[in-house]
Formats: sequence, structure tokens, C-alpha cells
Amino acid sequence: MPPTKMSPPDGTDLKLMDLLQGDSLATAEQLARHVSLSPSAITRRIRRLRSEGWIERDEAVVASKLRDARLRAMVLVQVQEHAEARGIAALRARLAASPEVQLLADVTGENDVALLISARDMADFNAWTTRMLEGDLAVRRYETLVIKRVYKQTNSIPLLESQSG
Repeated sequence: MPPTKMSPPDGTDLKLMDLLQGDSLATAEQLARHVSLSPSAITRRIRRLRSEGWIERDEAVVASKLRDARLRAMVLVQVQEHAEARGIAALRARLAASPEVQLLADVTGENDVALLISARDMADFNAWTTRMLEGDLAVRRYETLVIKRVYKQTNSIPLLESQSG
């Protein structure tokens, strides 16, 4: 369903979205403990935030013991200086369609693209790089940084003014 006309989120909307980033399954009754609204008013606001596109989707975060068992790597890609725009666009589309890619971003500096990859193991990662990067005419070179430990990972963004400082 396409988003309806969007009205900018107010402070209460931001507080609700902040709370939902921490637990998207929180009930309206639980949220009412933190927001000065009735559960029915909270339900209506959340429905509006979803219909207007301020909340795009809910995601399940799997247990760290499942994530930590996988090989994860940051891959920095330089594209060919004279690569055709459609070749680079095709590379981005293939990378975006790959389930191993958790993050795909254009970056500044000597590299052009940054990727966060999740693979079963090194053999799976090597097969992925061979299939996705090696031999692609748009790729000049790539560098891999294997992630040893993760101390923090979140998709949440700060919506409220910082409480520190």
C-alpha cells in the first residue's frame, strides 16, 4: 500500500518510534507507561505512522549466538575509473539482491562502495567474492576486513535529543 499524505512526526510520535525501535512488539499498554496517551490513542498513532511511511517495516533480530557463528566482513570496493554508469548500476543491483549483503553503501575516499557481508564460513565468503566481484568489469579492486568481534550492532537511530553530555 503506498504511503498516504505525510504529516511531520511530533515529539510524541518520535518517542513512540524510539520505543518501537527497542521493541517493535511492545503493546500499546506497555508504551502508555512511557507516553502520556491512552493505549487506543497510541494504537491510532502507530497505525498512522505506518500508513504514512514513517515506520517502514518491523524486523526480527536473531540471537547473537546465530550471528556470531557466521563469518562477517566489511568489503571495500573500488570501481573502474572509466566504468560505464550502467555497469556500476548493474553491480549495485546484483549486490543489493544478494542475501549475504547486509549493508550496501556508496562511500567517499579511495573506495566507492562499502559492503557488510555475512557468510557461513570462509569457503562460503570466497565463493561469494568469486561470484559477485571477481571478473566484474566494473570492479577495479576490493579489500576485505574480516570482523573479529562485534561490540555493538543496531539499526536504531537516535530520534530524541541525547540525554548525555
